[in-house]
Amino acid sequence: MEKKDVVFEPQLREINVLENLGYAQELKRTFSLPGMVGFAFSIVTSWSALGGVLVVGVESGGPPVMIFSFLAISILTLAVAFSMAEICSAYPVAGGQYSWVIILAPKSIARGLSWMTGWFMITGILAMAATVNFITANFILGMANLTFPDYVIEPWHVVLLAYLVAWISAVGNIYTPQWLERTAKIMVTWNIASFFVVIITILACNDHKQSASFVFTEFQNLTGWGPAMAAILGVLQAAFGMCCYDAPAHMTEEMLSATTEAPKSIILSVLLGGVTGTIFLIAVSFCIGDFEGVASSSTGVPLIQIFYDSTNSVGGACVLTVLLVVPAIVSAVFLTAEGSRSLYAFARDRGLPFSHVWAKVGTKNKVPVNSVLLACVVQMALNSIYFGALEAFSTVIAIATEGFYLSYFTPMLAVLLARLSNRGKTQQLLCGPYQLGRWGWVLNLISAIFLLFASITFNFPGIAPVTAQNMNYTSAAIGIIGLISLVTWIFDGRKNFTGPRIGSEEVGVREAVDGSMDEGKKDIGG
Repeated sequence: MEKKDVVFEPQLREINVLENLGYAQELKRTFSLPGMVGFAFSIVTSWSALGGVLVVGVESGGPPVMIFSFLAISILTLAVAFSMAEICSAYPVAGGQYSWVIILAPKSIARGLSWMTGWFMITGILAMAATVNFITANFILGMANLTFPDYVIEPWHVVLLAYLVAWISAVGNIYTPQWLERTAKIMVTWNIASFFVVIITILACNDHKQSASFVFTEFQNLTGWGPAMAAILGVLQAAFGMCCYDAPAHMTEEMLSATTEAPKSIILSVLLGGVTGTIFLIAVSFCIGDFEGVASSSTGVPLIQIFYDSTNSVGGACVLTVLLVVPAIVSAVFLTAEGSRSLYAFARDRGLPFSHVWAKVGTKNKVPVNSVLLACVVQMALNSIYFGALEAFSTVIAIATEGFYLSYFTPMLAVLLARLSNRGKTQQLLCGPYQLGRWGWVLNLISAIFLLFASITFNFPGIAPVTAQNMNYTSAAIGIIGLISLVTWIFDGRKNFTGPRIGSEEVGVREAVDGSMDEGKKDIGG
Protein backbone atom coordinates (compact mmCIF):
# COMPACT_ATOMS: atom_id res chain seq x y z
CA MET A 1 0.00 0.00 0.00
CA GLU A 2 1.38 3.43 -0.94
CA LYS A 3 2.02 6.03 1.75
CA LYS A 4 -0.61 8.39 0.31
CA ASP A 5 -3.21 5.63 0.61
CA VAL A 6 -2.32 5.06 4.27
CA VAL A 7 -2.87 8.77 4.90
CA PHE A 8 -6.02 8.88 2.80
CA GLU A 9 -7.81 6.00 4.54
CA PRO A 10 -8.10 7.73 7.94
CA GLN A 11 -9.32 10.86 6.19
CA LEU A 12 -12.07 8.89 4.44
CA ARG A 13 -13.07 7.37 7.76
CA GLU A 14 -13.25 10.79 9.41
CA ILE A 15 -15.25 12.20 6.50
CA ASN A 16 -17.72 9.31 6.87
CA VAL A 17 -18.12 10.07 10.59
CA LEU A 18 -18.69 13.76 9.81
CA GLU A 19 -21.23 12.97 7.09
CA ASN A 20 -23.12 10.66 9.43
CA LEU A 21 -23.46 13.63 11.77
CA GLY A 22 -25.01 15.57 8.90
CA TYR A 23 -22.08 17.72 7.73
CA ALA A 24 -20.08 17.98 4.52
CA GLN A 25 -16.29 18.14 4.62
CA GLU A 26 -15.49 21.80 3.86
CA LEU A 27 -12.25 22.46 5.75
CA LYS A 28 -8.89 21.01 4.74
CA ARG A 29 -7.51 18.15 6.88
CA THR A 30 -3.82 18.78 7.60
CA PHE A 31 -3.27 18.28 11.33
CA SER A 32 -1.41 15.19 12.55
CA LEU A 33 -1.10 14.15 16.21
CA PRO A 34 2.19 16.04 16.82
CA GLY A 35 0.73 19.11 15.15
CA MET A 36 -2.46 19.05 17.20
CA VAL A 37 -0.61 18.43 20.47
CA GLY A 38 1.53 21.44 19.60
CA PHE A 39 -1.57 23.46 18.72
CA ALA A 40 -3.36 22.58 21.97
CA PHE A 41 -0.29 23.00 24.20
CA SER A 42 0.47 26.35 22.57
CA ILE A 43 -2.99 27.54 23.59
CA VAL A 44 -2.96 26.00 27.06
CA THR A 45 0.77 26.76 27.75
CA SER A 46 -0.02 26.85 31.44
CA TRP A 47 3.39 28.07 32.52
CA SER A 48 3.49 31.12 30.24
CA ALA A 49 -0.24 31.81 30.77
CA LEU A 50 0.31 31.76 34.53
CA GLY A 51 3.18 34.19 34.06
CA GLY A 52 0.86 36.58 32.24
CA VAL A 53 -1.70 36.66 35.06
CA LEU A 54 0.74 36.29 37.96
CA VAL A 55 -0.50 39.55 39.47
CA VAL A 56 -3.81 37.86 40.36
CA GLY A 57 -2.12 35.08 42.32
CA VAL A 58 0.48 37.36 43.92
CA GLU A 59 -2.26 39.55 45.41
CA SER A 60 -4.69 36.74 46.29
CA GLY A 61 -2.95 34.36 48.67
CA GLY A 62 0.57 34.45 47.28
CA PRO A 63 2.77 31.42 46.51
CA PRO A 64 0.97 28.77 48.64
CA VAL A 65 -2.38 29.50 47.01
CA MET A 66 -0.85 29.76 43.54
CA ILE A 67 0.98 26.44 43.78
CA PHE A 68 -1.50 24.24 45.64
CA SER A 69 -4.61 25.57 43.90
CA PHE A 70 -2.99 25.03 40.50
CA LEU A 71 -1.93 21.51 41.46
CA ALA A 72 -5.46 20.68 42.65
CA ILE A 73 -7.08 22.22 39.59
CA SER A 74 -4.69 20.34 37.29
CA ILE A 75 -5.76 17.03 38.85
CA LEU A 76 -9.45 17.92 38.63
CA THR A 77 -8.96 19.15 35.07
CA LEU A 78 -7.62 15.74 34.11
CA ALA A 79 -11.02 14.32 35.05
CA VAL A 80 -12.64 16.84 32.70
CA ALA A 81 -10.09 16.11 29.97
CA PHE A 82 -10.66 12.34 30.15
CA SER A 83 -14.43 12.89 30.04
CA MET A 84 -14.14 15.34 27.15
CA ALA A 85 -11.79 13.01 25.25
CA GLU A 86 -14.29 10.17 25.42
CA ILE A 87 -17.11 12.33 24.03
CA CYS A 88 -14.88 13.89 21.37
CA SER A 89 -13.77 10.45 20.20
CA ALA A 90 -17.39 9.50 19.55
CA TYR A 91 -18.49 12.83 18.06
CA PRO A 92 -15.54 14.63 16.40
CA VAL A 93 -17.23 17.77 15.11
CA ALA A 94 -16.02 21.40 15.13
CA GLY A 95 -18.96 22.49 17.26
CA GLY A 96 -17.45 20.66 20.20
CA GLN A 97 -19.36 21.21 23.44
CA TYR A 98 -22.65 22.49 22.05
CA SER A 99 -22.80 19.67 19.49
CA TRP A 100 -22.18 17.08 22.22
CA VAL A 101 -24.96 18.56 24.35
CA ILE A 102 -27.58 18.34 21.61
CA ILE A 103 -26.64 14.69 21.03
CA LEU A 104 -26.42 13.55 24.66
CA ALA A 105 -28.93 15.69 26.59
CA PRO A 106 -32.56 14.61 27.09
CA LYS A 107 -34.54 15.41 23.98
CA SER A 108 -36.84 17.87 25.76
CA ILE A 109 -33.99 20.24 26.68
CA ALA A 110 -31.27 19.27 24.18
CA ARG A 111 -31.67 22.06 21.62
CA GLY A 112 -32.13 24.87 24.16
CA LEU A 113 -29.23 23.71 26.33
CA SER A 114 -27.06 23.27 23.25
CA TRP A 115 -27.89 26.79 22.07
CA MET A 116 -26.91 28.27 25.44
CA THR A 117 -23.72 26.19 25.52
CA GLY A 118 -22.74 27.47 22.10
CA TRP A 119 -23.03 31.08 23.19
CA PHE A 120 -20.99 30.52 26.36
CA MET A 121 -18.41 28.49 24.46
CA ILE A 122 -17.84 31.16 21.85
CA THR A 123 -17.73 33.84 24.54
CA GLY A 124 -15.05 31.89 26.40
CA ILE A 125 -12.87 31.33 23.35
CA LEU A 126 -13.03 34.90 22.07
CA ALA A 127 -12.59 36.41 25.53
CA MET A 128 -9.58 34.15 26.06
CA ALA A 129 -8.13 35.36 22.77
CA ALA A 130 -8.70 38.96 23.92
CA THR A 131 -6.95 38.11 27.21
CA VAL A 132 -3.93 36.74 25.34
CA ASN A 133 -3.88 39.98 23.32
CA PHE A 134 -3.76 41.84 26.65
CA ILE A 135 -1.00 39.60 27.98
CA THR A 136 1.13 40.02 24.86
CA ALA A 137 0.69 43.79 24.95
CA ASN A 138 1.53 43.90 28.66
CA PHE A 139 4.69 41.85 28.13
CA ILE A 140 5.90 44.11 25.31
CA LEU A 141 5.09 47.38 27.12
CA GLY A 142 6.54 45.98 30.34
CA MET A 143 9.86 45.43 28.57
CA ALA A 144 9.68 49.01 27.25
CA ASN A 145 9.17 50.35 30.78
CA LEU A 146 12.00 48.24 32.14
CA THR A 147 14.34 49.46 29.41
CA PHE A 148 13.19 53.09 29.59
CA PRO A 149 12.10 53.74 33.21
CA ASP A 150 10.74 57.22 32.34
CA TYR A 151 8.20 55.66 29.99
CA VAL A 152 4.76 55.47 31.61
CA ILE A 153 2.38 52.78 30.35
CA GLU A 154 -1.05 54.23 29.60
CA PRO A 155 -4.24 52.16 29.14
CA TRP A 156 -4.61 53.27 25.54
CA HIS A 157 -1.11 51.98 24.78
CA VAL A 158 -2.18 48.53 25.97
CA VAL A 159 -5.41 48.61 23.97
CA LEU A 160 -3.79 49.69 20.70
CA LEU A 161 -1.10 47.04 20.98
CA ALA A 162 -3.75 44.44 21.78
CA TYR A 163 -5.57 45.53 18.62
CA LEU A 164 -2.39 44.93 16.64
CA VAL A 165 -2.04 41.40 18.03
CA ALA A 166 -5.68 40.70 17.10
CA TRP A 167 -5.07 41.83 13.51
CA ILE A 168 -1.84 39.84 13.24
CA SER A 169 -3.84 36.78 14.32
CA ALA A 170 -6.56 37.43 11.74
CA VAL A 171 -4.10 38.02 8.90
CA GLY A 172 -2.15 34.88 9.82
CA ASN A 173 -5.31 32.78 9.77
CA ILE A 174 -6.57 34.17 6.46
CA TYR A 175 -3.40 34.30 4.39
CA THR A 176 -1.15 31.57 5.83
CA PRO A 177 -3.46 28.78 7.06
CA GLN A 178 -1.07 26.19 5.64
CA TRP A 179 1.48 27.23 8.26
CA LEU A 180 -0.72 26.52 11.29
CA GLU A 181 0.19 22.84 11.54
CA ARG A 182 3.90 23.43 10.88
CA THR A 183 4.03 26.26 13.39
CA ALA A 184 2.29 24.10 15.98
CA LYS A 185 4.98 21.42 15.66
CA ILE A 186 7.73 24.03 16.03
CA MET A 187 6.06 25.57 19.07
CA VAL A 188 6.18 22.31 21.04
CA THR A 189 9.97 22.50 20.95
CA TRP A 190 9.99 26.27 21.55
CA ASN A 191 7.66 26.06 24.56
CA ILE A 192 9.51 23.24 26.29
CA ALA A 193 12.97 24.67 25.52
CA SER A 194 11.89 28.13 26.72
CA PHE A 195 10.45 26.59 29.86
CA PHE A 196 13.78 25.02 30.79
CA VAL A 197 15.76 28.14 29.87
CA VAL A 198 13.55 30.36 32.05
CA ILE A 199 13.48 28.00 35.04
CA ILE A 200 17.22 27.27 35.00
CA THR A 201 18.19 30.92 34.47
CA ILE A 202 16.16 32.44 37.29
CA LEU A 203 17.09 29.71 39.76
CA ALA A 204 20.80 29.88 38.86
CA CYS A 205 21.06 33.68 38.79
CA ASN A 206 18.90 34.56 41.79
CA ASP A 207 21.06 34.91 44.91
CA HIS A 208 18.32 35.98 47.31
CA LYS A 209 15.82 33.16 47.08
CA GLN A 210 12.86 32.94 49.39
CA SER A 211 12.65 30.23 52.03
CA ALA A 212 10.63 27.06 51.57
CA SER A 213 8.26 28.23 54.32
CA PHE A 214 7.56 31.45 52.35
CA VAL A 215 6.84 29.48 49.17
CA PHE A 216 4.69 26.74 50.66
CA THR A 217 3.13 28.16 53.84
CA GLU A 218 3.17 31.99 54.11
CA PHE A 219 -0.16 33.42 53.05
CA GLN A 220 -0.15 36.84 51.34
CA ASN A 221 -3.21 39.03 50.96
CA LEU A 222 -3.31 42.37 49.16
CA THR A 223 -6.97 42.17 48.15
CA GLY A 224 -8.64 43.83 51.10
CA TRP A 225 -10.80 40.74 51.61
CA GLY A 226 -10.46 38.19 54.40
CA PRO A 227 -8.09 35.20 53.99
CA ALA A 228 -10.77 32.72 52.87
CA MET A 229 -12.12 35.06 50.20
CA ALA A 230 -8.61 35.94 49.03
CA ALA A 231 -7.76 32.25 48.65
CA ILE A 232 -10.91 31.65 46.60
CA LEU A 233 -10.00 34.60 44.37
CA GLY A 234 -6.53 33.11 43.91
CA VAL A 235 -8.14 30.08 42.31
CA LEU A 236 -9.00 32.27 39.30
CA GLN A 237 -5.34 32.44 38.28
CA ALA A 238 -4.99 28.67 38.56
CA ALA A 239 -8.20 28.10 36.61
CA PHE A 240 -7.07 30.48 33.87
CA GLY A 241 -3.75 28.65 33.66
CA MET A 242 -5.55 25.38 33.02
CA CYS A 243 -8.05 26.25 30.32
CA CYS A 244 -8.64 25.96 26.56
CA TYR A 245 -7.82 22.24 26.38
CA ASP A 246 -10.98 21.78 24.30
CA ALA A 247 -9.08 23.29 21.34
CA PRO A 248 -8.57 19.95 19.52
CA ALA A 249 -12.34 19.36 19.58
CA HIS A 250 -12.91 22.49 17.47
CA MET A 251 -10.19 21.49 15.02
CA THR A 252 -11.36 17.90 14.50
CA GLU A 253 -12.61 18.65 10.99
CA GLU A 254 -9.03 19.59 10.08
CA MET A 255 -7.36 16.54 11.65
CA LEU A 256 -6.25 13.52 9.66
CA SER A 257 -7.52 11.05 12.27
CA ALA A 258 -9.70 12.97 14.70
CA THR A 259 -11.48 10.07 16.41
CA THR A 260 -8.22 8.70 17.81
CA GLU A 261 -5.87 11.69 17.88
CA ALA A 262 -8.13 14.47 19.20
CA PRO A 263 -8.65 12.64 22.54
CA LYS A 264 -4.89 12.12 22.90
CA SER A 265 -4.26 15.80 22.15
CA ILE A 266 -6.77 16.94 24.79
CA ILE A 267 -5.25 14.77 27.51
CA LEU A 268 -1.61 15.43 26.59
CA SER A 269 -2.15 19.20 26.59
CA VAL A 270 -3.48 19.02 30.17
CA LEU A 271 -0.67 16.74 31.33
CA LEU A 272 2.01 18.95 29.79
CA GLY A 273 0.32 22.06 31.12
CA GLY A 274 -0.05 20.67 34.62
CA VAL A 275 3.57 19.55 34.95
CA THR A 276 5.18 22.66 33.44
CA GLY A 277 2.79 25.02 35.24
CA THR A 278 3.43 23.53 38.68
CA ILE A 279 7.22 23.55 38.28
CA PHE A 280 7.10 27.11 36.93
CA LEU A 281 5.06 28.43 39.86
CA ILE A 282 7.39 26.82 42.41
CA ALA A 283 10.50 28.24 40.70
CA VAL A 284 9.02 31.73 40.35
CA SER A 285 7.84 31.74 43.97
CA PHE A 286 11.36 31.03 45.22
CA CYS A 287 12.62 33.97 43.12
CA ILE A 288 10.07 36.58 44.25
CA GLY A 289 11.99 39.39 45.97
CA ASP A 290 10.18 42.29 47.59
CA PHE A 291 6.63 40.97 47.53
CA GLU A 292 4.79 44.30 47.42
CA GLY A 293 7.36 45.68 44.99
CA VAL A 294 6.72 42.81 42.60
CA ALA A 295 2.95 43.24 42.88
CA SER A 296 3.16 46.99 42.18
CA SER A 297 5.93 46.88 39.57
CA SER A 298 5.89 49.82 37.14
CA THR A 299 6.23 47.27 34.32
CA GLY A 300 2.68 46.14 35.06
CA VAL A 301 3.90 42.54 34.82
CA PRO A 302 5.17 40.97 38.07
CA LEU A 303 6.98 38.24 36.12
CA ILE A 304 9.19 40.78 34.31
CA GLN A 305 10.11 42.28 37.67
CA ILE A 306 11.00 38.79 38.95
CA PHE A 307 13.16 38.20 35.88
CA TYR A 308 14.95 41.49 36.50
CA ASP A 309 15.39 40.89 40.23
CA SER A 310 16.77 37.41 39.51
CA THR A 311 19.20 38.31 36.71
CA ASN A 312 19.94 41.91 37.79
CA SER A 313 20.07 42.64 34.08
CA VAL A 314 17.64 44.56 31.89
CA GLY A 315 18.83 42.69 28.81
CA GLY A 316 18.57 39.31 30.54
CA ALA A 317 15.05 40.05 31.76
CA CYS A 318 13.99 41.15 28.28
CA VAL A 319 15.43 38.01 26.64
CA LEU A 320 13.52 35.80 29.07
CA THR A 321 10.36 37.82 28.43
CA VAL A 322 10.74 37.48 24.66
CA LEU A 323 10.75 33.70 25.16
CA LEU A 324 7.20 34.15 26.45
CA VAL A 325 6.10 36.81 23.96
CA VAL A 326 6.64 34.49 20.98
CA PRO A 327 4.32 31.70 22.25
CA ALA A 328 1.84 34.37 23.39
CA ILE A 329 1.55 35.72 19.84
CA VAL A 330 1.28 32.19 18.42
CA SER A 331 -1.34 31.36 21.05
CA ALA A 332 -3.34 34.41 19.92
CA VAL A 333 -3.20 33.16 16.32
CA PHE A 334 -4.29 29.66 17.35
CA LEU A 335 -7.11 30.96 19.56
CA THR A 336 -8.39 33.00 16.63
CA ALA A 337 -8.30 29.81 14.56
CA GLU A 338 -10.21 27.92 17.26
CA GLY A 339 -12.68 30.78 17.70
CA SER A 340 -13.32 31.17 13.99
CA ARG A 341 -13.97 27.41 13.61
CA SER A 342 -16.39 27.55 16.53
CA LEU A 343 -18.20 30.53 14.99
CA TYR A 344 -18.26 28.73 11.64
CA ALA A 345 -19.70 25.56 13.19
CA PHE A 346 -22.34 27.45 15.21
CA ALA A 347 -23.32 29.50 12.17
CA ARG A 348 -23.49 26.31 10.07
CA ASP A 349 -26.13 25.13 12.55
CA ARG A 350 -27.90 28.51 12.29
CA GLY A 351 -26.86 29.55 15.78
CA LEU A 352 -25.85 33.14 14.97
CA PRO A 353 -27.52 36.17 13.39
CA PHE A 354 -26.68 36.27 9.67
CA SER A 355 -25.45 32.69 9.92
CA HIS A 356 -25.10 32.33 6.17
CA VAL A 357 -22.36 34.99 6.25
CA TRP A 358 -20.28 33.44 9.04
CA ALA A 359 -20.67 29.87 7.74
CA LYS A 360 -19.12 30.71 4.39
CA VAL A 361 -15.78 28.97 3.65
CA GLY A 362 -13.27 30.35 1.16
CA THR A 363 -13.01 28.14 -1.92
CA LYS A 364 -9.27 28.74 -2.33
CA ASN A 365 -7.82 28.57 1.20
CA LYS A 366 -10.62 26.50 2.80
CA VAL A 367 -10.81 28.97 5.70
CA PRO A 368 -14.00 30.57 7.15
CA VAL A 369 -12.68 34.08 6.41
CA ASN A 370 -15.78 35.95 7.60
CA SER A 371 -15.70 34.10 10.91
CA VAL A 372 -12.01 34.94 11.31
CA LEU A 373 -12.83 38.63 10.84
CA LEU A 374 -15.77 38.41 13.24
CA ALA A 375 -13.51 36.78 15.85
CA CYS A 376 -11.02 39.62 15.41
CA VAL A 377 -13.68 42.34 15.82
CA VAL A 378 -15.13 40.75 18.97
CA GLN A 379 -11.64 40.48 20.49
CA MET A 380 -11.02 44.16 19.80
CA ALA A 381 -14.35 45.07 21.40
CA LEU A 382 -13.39 43.17 24.55
CA ASN A 383 -9.95 44.78 24.56
CA SER A 384 -11.66 48.18 24.40
CA ILE A 385 -13.14 47.65 27.87
CA TYR A 386 -9.73 48.67 29.24
CA PHE A 387 -10.44 52.25 28.15
CA GLY A 388 -13.20 52.52 30.75
CA ALA A 389 -12.07 50.35 33.68
CA LEU A 390 -8.62 49.51 35.01
CA GLU A 391 -9.96 46.17 36.26
CA ALA A 392 -10.86 45.25 32.68
CA PHE A 393 -7.91 42.84 32.45
CA SER A 394 -9.12 40.77 35.41
CA THR A 395 -12.72 41.03 34.21
CA VAL A 396 -11.91 39.74 30.72
CA ILE A 397 -9.89 36.90 32.31
CA ALA A 398 -12.91 36.01 34.42
CA ILE A 399 -15.32 36.23 31.46
CA ALA A 400 -13.05 33.98 29.41
CA THR A 401 -12.64 31.40 32.14
CA GLU A 402 -16.31 31.53 33.09
CA GLY A 403 -17.39 31.05 29.48
CA PHE A 404 -15.11 28.05 29.07
CA TYR A 405 -16.07 26.41 32.34
CA LEU A 406 -19.81 26.81 31.75
CA SER A 407 -19.42 25.34 28.27
CA TYR A 408 -17.45 22.44 29.81
CA PHE A 409 -20.08 21.92 32.51
CA THR A 410 -23.10 21.42 30.24
CA PRO A 411 -21.66 18.43 28.30
CA MET A 412 -20.73 16.80 31.64
CA LEU A 413 -24.31 17.33 32.82
CA ALA A 414 -25.65 16.02 29.51
CA VAL A 415 -23.53 12.87 29.56
CA LEU A 416 -24.47 12.16 33.20
CA LEU A 417 -28.16 12.47 32.34
CA ALA A 418 -27.60 10.27 29.29
CA ARG A 419 -25.88 7.61 31.42
CA LEU A 420 -28.77 7.62 33.88
CA SER A 421 -31.40 7.24 31.16
CA ASN A 422 -29.41 4.68 29.12
CA ARG A 423 -28.08 2.33 31.78
CA GLY A 424 -26.21 -0.62 30.33
CA LYS A 425 -25.91 1.05 26.93
CA THR A 426 -22.70 3.07 27.45
CA GLN A 427 -21.05 1.36 24.50
CA GLN A 428 -23.80 2.69 22.21
CA LEU A 429 -23.89 6.08 23.93
CA LEU A 430 -20.17 6.84 23.61
CA CYS A 431 -19.12 4.77 20.66
CA GLY A 432 -15.71 6.16 19.79
CA PRO A 433 -12.44 4.23 19.98
CA TYR A 434 -11.46 6.02 23.22
CA GLN A 435 -13.65 4.92 26.16
CA LEU A 436 -13.46 5.28 29.94
CA GLY A 437 -15.42 2.15 30.74
CA ARG A 438 -16.88 1.79 34.22
CA TRP A 439 -14.97 4.85 35.50
CA GLY A 440 -16.71 7.16 33.06
CA TRP A 441 -19.59 8.22 35.28
CA VAL A 442 -17.26 8.85 38.25
CA LEU A 443 -15.04 11.16 36.22
CA ASN A 444 -18.09 12.85 34.68
CA LEU A 445 -19.54 13.54 38.16
CA ILE A 446 -16.26 14.88 39.56
CA SER A 447 -15.92 17.09 36.50
CA ALA A 448 -19.43 18.52 36.79
CA ILE A 449 -19.08 19.39 40.49
CA PHE A 450 -15.66 20.99 40.00
CA LEU A 451 -16.74 23.04 36.98
CA LEU A 452 -19.89 24.33 38.68
CA PHE A 453 -17.98 25.40 41.82
CA ALA A 454 -15.28 27.13 39.79
CA SER A 455 -17.84 28.95 37.66
CA ILE A 456 -19.37 30.52 40.77
CA THR A 457 -16.03 31.84 42.11
CA PHE A 458 -15.23 33.76 38.92
CA ASN A 459 -17.93 36.33 39.71
CA PHE A 460 -16.43 37.71 42.94
CA PRO A 461 -14.77 41.17 42.96
CA GLY A 462 -10.99 40.95 43.24
CA ILE A 463 -10.45 43.96 45.51
CA ALA A 464 -12.24 45.37 48.56
CA PRO A 465 -13.81 47.79 49.18
CA VAL A 466 -15.71 47.37 45.94
CA THR A 467 -16.11 50.45 43.76
CA ALA A 468 -17.33 51.10 40.24
CA GLN A 469 -13.70 51.13 39.10
CA ASN A 470 -12.60 47.78 40.56
CA MET A 471 -15.90 45.91 40.34
CA ASN A 472 -15.83 42.49 38.67
CA TYR A 473 -18.41 42.80 35.93
CA THR A 474 -18.22 39.13 34.94
CA SER A 475 -21.70 38.33 36.28
CA ALA A 476 -23.13 41.30 34.37
CA ALA A 477 -21.34 40.27 31.17
CA ILE A 478 -22.40 36.64 31.50
CA GLY A 479 -25.93 37.81 32.31
CA ILE A 480 -26.02 39.93 29.16
CA ILE A 481 -24.75 37.00 27.10
CA GLY A 482 -27.36 34.76 28.70
CA LEU A 483 -30.08 37.33 27.94
CA ILE A 484 -28.94 37.65 24.31
CA SER A 485 -28.91 33.87 24.08
CA LEU A 486 -32.46 33.67 25.49
CA VAL A 487 -33.88 36.41 23.29
CA THR A 488 -32.27 35.07 20.12
CA TRP A 489 -33.47 31.58 21.05
CA ILE A 490 -37.07 32.77 21.40
CA PHE A 491 -37.14 34.72 18.15
CA ASP A 492 -34.77 32.65 16.04
CA GLY A 493 -33.07 29.62 17.57
CA ARG A 494 -36.10 27.56 18.50
CA LYS A 495 -37.27 27.78 14.89
CA ASN A 496 -34.04 27.52 12.94
CA PHE A 497 -31.25 26.04 15.11
CA THR A 498 -30.35 22.55 13.93
CA GLY A 499 -27.23 21.07 15.50
CA PRO A 500 -25.95 17.75 14.16
CA ARG A 501 -28.53 16.38 11.74
CA ILE A 502 -28.89 13.01 13.29
CA GLY A 503 -32.38 11.91 12.41
CA SER A 504 -35.53 12.06 14.48
CA GLU A 505 -34.22 9.86 17.29
CA GLU A 506 -31.03 10.25 19.28
CA VAL A 507 -30.18 6.59 18.78
CA GLY A 508 -30.03 7.38 15.07
CA VAL A 509 -26.82 9.31 15.61
CA ARG A 510 -25.24 6.67 17.71
CA GLU A 511 -26.05 3.97 15.19
CA ALA A 512 -24.74 6.15 12.38
CA VAL A 513 -21.47 6.84 14.15
CA ASP A 514 -21.15 3.20 15.19
CA GLY A 515 -21.68 2.21 11.58
CA SER A 516 -19.07 4.62 10.27
CA MET A 517 -16.57 3.43 12.86
CA ASP A 518 -17.16 -0.14 11.77
CA GLU A 519 -16.67 0.89 8.15
CA GLY A 520 -13.46 2.65 9.12
CA LYS A 521 -12.18 -0.50 10.84
CA LYS A 522 -12.99 -2.52 7.72
CA ASP A 523 -11.13 0.00 5.58
CA ILE A 524 -8.06 -0.28 7.78
CA GLY A 525 -8.26 -4.04 7.80
CA GLY A 526 -8.55 -4.16 4.04
